[in-house]
Amino acid sequence: MAAFDFIPNLGNRILAMVPRLGTASRFLVLGLAAIFSRHFSFRQLLRQVYGLGVLSLALMIVAAFFTGMVLGFQGYYALVRFGATSALGTLVALSLLRELGPVLTALLFAGRAGSALTAEIGSMKATEQLSAMDMMAVNPLAWVVAPRLWAGIIAVPILCVIFDLVGVWGGYLIAVPVLGVDGGTFWAQMQSNVTFTGDIMNGLFKALCFGLLVTWIAAWQGYAAQPTAEGVGSATTRSVVTASLAVLGLDFILTALLFK
Repeated sequence: MAAFDFIPNLGNRILAMVPRLGTASRFLVLGLAAIFSRHFSFRQLLRQVYGLGVLSLALMIVAAFFTGMVLGFQGYYALVRFGATSALGTLVALSLLRELGPVLTALLFAGRAGSALTAEIGSMKATEQLSAMDMMAVNPLAWVVAPRLWAGIIAVPILCVIFDLVGVWGGYLIAVPVLGVDGGTFWAQMQSNVTFTGDIMNGLFKALCFGLLVTWIAAWQGYAAQPTAEGVGSATTRSVVTASLAVLGLDFILTALLFK
């Protein structure tokens, strides 16, 4: 019977996750609503947009450039077998706009900005800064959490747009000067097959959802971390792993709903 012990263990784990998920959901709602609190600072919001978004820009540009070049190479060698290299521009653009742009932006954001966000909030809890705010009648959700949540929601779609543009440019540099694809055909096919509502806006909607998800997980892991050095380190690891898996899972759901 020991072989079947995993069934009640799995049930116990799921039951234990339900109250934690409810607490995290309440944390998200209160954090987003704290923008209307008198303790919310727009200066803090701009500072977090700079820290989470602008400081991630170089990483996004480098990753997007190489991603676009790889797409150019792989797409060309796949299409040349069928004599369809004229569709390379469409392949690169749709791959980036629909999938790779939002997903890779979110994964890189989780690794770079999300981990830093969890470590920062976890360190504030470990050094009792959040408790000190409560004692001074300052809402830590409004002063600490809300600016970071909204900064992530704002920054990720913007980073995704930059990722898409740089990625398409990287694909063009490989396709036209290196592989000899006609430049006019590359852009013409892209313009005629990429739609604003069906492709661009759906990709940006994905990025918006991913930004909310990653920032929520990162902020919650830091806020709920054990107030020790080991606890902050464990929370940072959980933040990156959980956010990455959640992005991939949510990407499947959004793809099935948006591009069916």
